[in-house]
Amino acid sequence: MLRDRLTESLKDAMRAKDMASVSTIRLMIARLKEWDIEARAKGNKDGVADAEILQMLSGMVKQRQESVAAYQQGHRQDLADKELAEIEVIRKFMPQQLDASGIDAVIAKGIAETGASGIKGMGPLMAWLKANYAGQMDFAAASAAAKKALSG
Repeated sequence: MLRDRLTESLKDAMRAKDMASVSTIRLMIARLKEWDIEARAKGNKDGVADAEILQMLSGMVKQRQESVAAYQQGHRQDLADKELAEIEVIRKFMPQQLDASGIDAVIAKGIAETGASGIKGMGPLMAWLKANYAGQMDFAAASAAAKKALSG
């Protein structure tokens, strides 16, 4: 379970005195606790599932990528490097990311399984992708590839 991996990795990073990893993992655990509290409000007493944790981690990576771009525009490479280091730590808890050809293959499979056709099939296809491949792809890139596949 991802939750247990986070806890064990925090302990390992503390033992290794890897303060960059300790800081990032603590941020991840704090964000997870926020998601658990939100889930309790919706009636989920057990906390969020691994698929939702992967979604949370993807969001954290996306936020940091946006920060990197902003820092690089502002000529603050030191801050950009810090964000890139955090992205590396977060990605250790995520499945291997699909490349462009992998995304195309998964989209073809999704189209076959959902029966999506035309742009109107975009919603069901993206829902299927998020349900089956959370944390494994950049959904902005997947969305663009899905539009191309459905319109062409």
